[in-house]
Amino acid sequence: MYKIDTYDFNGKKALIRVDFNVPLDKETFKVTDDTRIRAALPTINHILEKGGSVVLMSHLGRPKEGFEEKYSLKHIVAKVSELLGREVKFASDCIGSEAFEMSKNLKPGEVLLLENLRFYKQETTGTESFAQELSKHGDVYVNDAFGTAHRAHASTTIIAGCFPNDKMFGYLLEKEIENVNRVLNATDKPVTAIVGGAKVSSKITIIERLLTRVDNLIVGGGMAYTFVKAQGGKVGNSLVEDDFLGTAWEILKKAEKNNVRVVIPVDTIIADKFDNEANRKTVNINEIPDGWMGLDTGEKTSEICREVLLSSKVILWNGPMGVFEMENFQQGTLDVANAIVEATEKGAFSLIGGGDSVAAINKFKLADKVSYVSTGGGAMLEYLEGIELPGIAAILN
Repeated sequence: MYKIDTYDFNGKKALIRVDFNVPLDKETFKVTDDTRIRAALPTINHILEKGGSVVLMSHLGRPKEGFEEKYSLKHIVAKVSELLGREVKFASDCIGSEAFEMSKNLKPGEVLLLENLRFYKQETTGTESFAQELSKHGDVYVNDAFGTAHRAHASTTIIAGCFPNDKMFGYLLEKEIENVNRVLNATDKPVTAIVGGAKVSSKITIIERLLTRVDNLIVGGGMAYTFVKAQGGKVGNSLVEDDFLGTAWEILKKAEKNNVRVVIPVDTIIADKFDNEANRKTVNINEIPDGWMGLDTGEKTSEICREVLLSSKVILWNGPMGVFEMENFQQGTLDVANAIVEATEKGAFSLIGGGDSVAAINKFKLADKVSYVSTGGGAMLEYLEGIELPGIAAILN
């Protein structure tokens, strides 16, 4: 298999699948967070420096029926041009005669962005004929979209078959795999995973897989109350999955068997309604009165988490501790973020992944103070769960 560093791009057109599914301002359609575009720059720049030209393809949002103005990739052309420091041409379709004409005439050092792939249903259904059409844009295929590597779509998976000898990962995707593997195969101990988020049900597989790989598991977010209730605690009106009380209990037993320390919050900040301005107070997590709900972790929990994190060599953070989007319920998440930064400064390897943790670390402006921030939410979770990602398998096979 070729690596981007060993492939000769001179005079070649590289068709790169990037993940430019970025947030846009609803009024002006301007890019509000360019993290994903920046993440793809090293791959694009390398190919251009090596004498190649670049055709970029991506999706944006979830258009229902064909073209939708708000999902057009034309809105991001200016931002991509600005970040690359060169003009980016735009094709108003991803296939069709005009698009093919534009890619055919690309000269070395030039960049073309194709219109949103998901304006065609064939993209998400993984239609082979659509993948073959797309493949006409390039001599070599580079997948650099980790965020969509878990989808068997035409541009992420099927298309790789059209380039049997000229397909590879971009730098970003290579780095993502490397960093997640660093957690999964860690030899440095102790390894700590913080798994938060609303529901136990969405994290069962990942927790079960991590139980054979970590020394500490910190449970945060809404899912903590299911664990508390499973142990007989009173959780008031907090978010609980009653169908998963048995599962939570099983996880605790399995953790004990594997010598994994499970840290469940001991105190919580409760509110009388789901609102930033709600009345609030701090109580023991297993003594929440009726009519009140837990929306964040308290100081004692933050202290315990900090102590565990500062003694860790490898840290994975997936999911916030509370409703960090609301100012009055963000402290638990901020405390954990700060402890991870402190541990990283002391030499720990820290990987942040999953939409909400990434949003939190960016909100607190701490992304550059941890080891690695993953760009793929769902993809990273599935990779951690041990599921073979079609976009990765298509390059390797």
